[in-house]
Amino acid sequence: MHISFDHVSYIYQPNSPFEHRALEDLTFSIESGSFVAVIGHTGSGKSTLIQHLNGLLQPTEGVIHIGDYTLKAGEKNKHLRELREKVGVVFQYPEHQLFEETVAKDIAFGPQNFGVDQKEIDRRINEAVKATKLPEALLDRSPFDLSGGQMRRVAISGVLAMEPKVLVLDEPTAGLDPSGQKQIMDMFYDLHKEKELTTVLVTHSMEDALSYADYILIMNHGKLYREGTPLELFQQEDVLEAVQLDVPEVIAFLTKAKKEYGINLEYKGQSLAELAKELAHQLRGGSDHE
Repeated sequence: MHISFDHVSYIYQPNSPFEHRALEDLTFSIESGSFVAVIGHTGSGKSTLIQHLNGLLQPTEGVIHIGDYTLKAGEKNKHLRELREKVGVVFQYPEHQLFEETVAKDIAFGPQNFGVDQKEIDRRINEAVKATKLPEALLDRSPFDLSGGQMRRVAISGVLAMEPKVLVLDEPTAGLDPSGQKQIMDMFYDLHKEKELTTVLVTHSMEDALSYADYILIMNHGKLYREGTPLELFQQEDVLEAVQLDVPEVIAFLTKAKKEYGINLEYKGQSLAELAKELAHQLRGGSDHE
């Protein structure tokens, strides 16, 4: 699903002493099937932005198009229920939202709430647990008897059971160790490709933005500060420093290799270790890497 913001602003508690303009005049597009990362320091407007994607918030000014759905300032939308069926949101620490007696019931809650028949719900449950690599043996267990990582996968399975066209990820790896972070992000990326989803990732990890996203939006004080491909943006160190963002380690390594050794290494998604091997090979007089 294609997404576009047209001069969108959002004000919390307007016309009160606590009025706060969280978004200001945002205009951008997210192509259908793309993987977009939204980055920025705390308070930059990232979370407010993504709450507009399924109508949890509606713009104070401007217009939002999400596929065939339109959210316009000052107008009630009669199709919010349908929109929320198409846009799945994985909030930070989604396992805190579990509440049913069994894993199966928790995963089924969303589809049941939208009137999906039981046979179809059973199919979706099976598909969701396969996607999140949860053992089927856990379906009859209480989600509160599981490990923290398993609980998170149950919560994610509940979102996937809605079979969304847009997947919104709000810091989905928060609280996980590095191995768990990579497993979860690889899982989301595989789903993105397999299901041809439009994926929007809010993250503080510049490495994740570089590794998984094909386009990046940088937010700063409620405004769109910069947008572009990961390589375009992350090679502009001064631009990132101006909004307190770090350069990913991989990009810093590439910059250092060029500056200190005059070697241009082409980034094709390699890890830091793989790039170090390429640099060592060239320093030993090896041929250019392919």
